Amino acid sequence: MKIIDLEHWPRREIYEHYQGEEWPFYAMSFPVDVTELKAYTKRHGLSFYYSLIFLVTKSMDEVENFRYRDRNGTIILHDHQVPSFTDMRPGEELFHITDLEAGDDMAAFCQAAREKSYAQTSFVDHEGPWDSDQRIEFSSEPWLPMTSVTHDRRFDPSDCIPRVAWGRYEKQHDGRLRLSLALDLNHRMVDGIHVGRFYEALNRRIAALAEEP
Repeated sequence: MKIIDLEHWPRREIYEHYQGEEWPFYAMSFPVDVTELKAYTKRHGLSFYYSLIFLVTKSMDEVENFRYRDRNGTIILHDHQVPSFTDMRPGEELFHITDLEAGDDMAAFCQAAREKSYAQTSFVDHEGPWDSDQRIEFSSEPWLPMTSVTHDRRFDPSDCIPRVAWGRYEKQHDGRLRLSLALDLNHRMVDGIHVGRFYEALNRRIAALAEEP
């Protein structure tokens, strides 16, 4: 973690502009081609959901602005972020929220996520050796295709935790699988150009799976 010197922070004017807004949040969604991800998870017996959480987390970590947090005027930059995801055990209707470090191996994360999630007995488990604002919050609606979503949040304009959600992927006329990825972000830290860089990083990581056995 690094504390940012506001006096020399290139983003200071933009931050101060949105610091004056009561609601600096914005949402956007865009299609993501997940054909190669689905094929890869099927080959290796991995969870599609956990795998996409891993890839989104690593792609967001590539873009510095997603790792900024606002602590009542003190700006910090995390080294990395921690997935905090909704999950549901087979045969159940009640969901729970699990936090887990992504690590550097997608298969290992998928296994650890399933083990921790299925063993969890509380609704929320935010306990861990990470800061409370280090999280990325994930949710999924695999029962239906989704184009947009709103997220619950307390009225705190300093909240810079990214929210990510998606629905069911669908086969297109060209045979490719696509889903809509929805982001809820704080304009104090993240602009459209940073979303674009995240989008490129995520597409690159998914496409690279086609080259792996």
